[in-house]
Amino acid sequence: MGQLKTKELSKIGYTNDQARSLVINIFSKHFKHQSKDEVIHLLKQIKDDPHAFAADPVVGAIAKTFLDEPLDCNFQSFSLLETTGQLKIYGGKDIEHSAKVQMETAMSLPVTVQGALMPDAHTGYGLPIGGVLATNNAVIPYAVGVDIGCRMALSIIDEGESFLKRFGYQVKVALKDCTHFGMTGGLEITQEHEVLDSAAFNATPLLRQLQRKAAVQLGSSGTGNHFVEFGLITLQEGNSLGIPARQYLALLSHSGSRGLGAAIAQHYTKIAMDTCKLPKSAQQLAWLDLNSEAGQEYWLSMNLAGDYAKACHDRIHINLLRALGLRPLAKVENHHNFAWDEQLPDGRQVIVHRKGATPAHKGELGIIPGSMTTPAYLVSGAGVAASLFSASHGAGRSMSRKKAKENMTVSALKKMLADAGVTLIGGSVEENPLAYKDIETVIAAQQELVNIEGRFLPKIVRMYKE
Repeated sequence: MGQLKTKELSKIGYTNDQARSLVINIFSKHFKHQSKDEVIHLLKQIKDDPHAFAADPVVGAIAKTFLDEPLDCNFQSFSLLETTGQLKIYGGKDIEHSAKVQMETAMSLPVTVQGALMPDAHTGYGLPIGGVLATNNAVIPYAVGVDIGCRMALSIIDEGESFLKRFGYQVKVALKDCTHFGMTGGLEITQEHEVLDSAAFNATPLLRQLQRKAAVQLGSSGTGNHFVEFGLITLQEGNSLGIPARQYLALLSHSGSRGLGAAIAQHYTKIAMDTCKLPKSAQQLAWLDLNSEAGQEYWLSMNLAGDYAKACHDRIHINLLRALGLRPLAKVENHHNFAWDEQLPDGRQVIVHRKGATPAHKGELGIIPGSMTTPAYLVSGAGVAASLFSASHGAGRSMSRKKAKENMTVSALKKMLADAGVTLIGGSVEENPLAYKDIETVIAAQQELVNIEGRFLPKIVRMYKE
């Protein structure tokens, strides 16, 4: 199916934002192999006789936009359950008590089916960072996170350590010229990517309003622990990429969906908290029913933010490799702040939220970073159902940013970097390696969840400077 345009939908009577949002979301998922003519014919039938389609499990929500019946009520109150669902905790002895309490609260939601807590877990808003939650037909904006689609991307390059020795200066210049960090602004050269032409940007007033900002920020990175770095990766024998086992140059980036994702998160969290009333301890875990207008809008917007986050990494890698005359042998990437529609082994369809957790289905590749001086790991999932097919998303913080700032001096950080043979461009003491858990301990706590396929060591790191 070709991409449906807003004008085409208007021409056949789909004139309101809710109907368009539902069409783009549902048809891109369920009717992608149909021709555009077949899709338009079906859409006309739905509009002309909505009662005939109202009970349909796939297009029923679209049909209901042409009926007088409301899709959802304005406000509902819910109590927490006394008996909670199945929760599995990995590396529990190194996880702070408050994060466990947050996870237990999430397990008592009436929509919760199953949960897991990863070994890098720490306290967050709503769901803890490192929390994985499966729900029944409900999406929780704060269980996805504010930085929707925050992700990792790794390009493996057919060069070695000698490249960094010979062209270290050029690498530093490229990192300064081809990246931008911060809450505002973007790269000086206009960036292009097909994501900016997505029909989803016309699906809601909010997304239309955010398209210009998304164009400006394309290919840039945020603050905090976001980074772009060159380093060396040693691949294991028999790795899934089919690349000979040896040491390679690699480019690794960590960033998300910028202002686009933050605005979506803020907008729909407010709607969720206004329409789904929970006890005070669980207020931030308010959800949106996926059959509701807001639920469908959030799902569409979340997926667009995920595509946009991927586009930012695409541009970062294209720009840097082109500037240095390099080409990737392989690229691996994964989200770790997102929600997926997945099936449990017992056949139940659930929404799996991974807030600071890496998808780890059987054979699925992912990246688990440490810190600016410690290893990142290329892993493949072992497909463990008890973890909801997930692994940690990094080492996880052991100190708040405030505490990290109080416990580290600039000179001490410089010594740590020198000892590790790492050059830092930008960065701050808030992101110093001691602010994070030991990556080796975190990896050891999830041996049953992932198989290690490669070990990356950072060498030239670019981060946001406070």
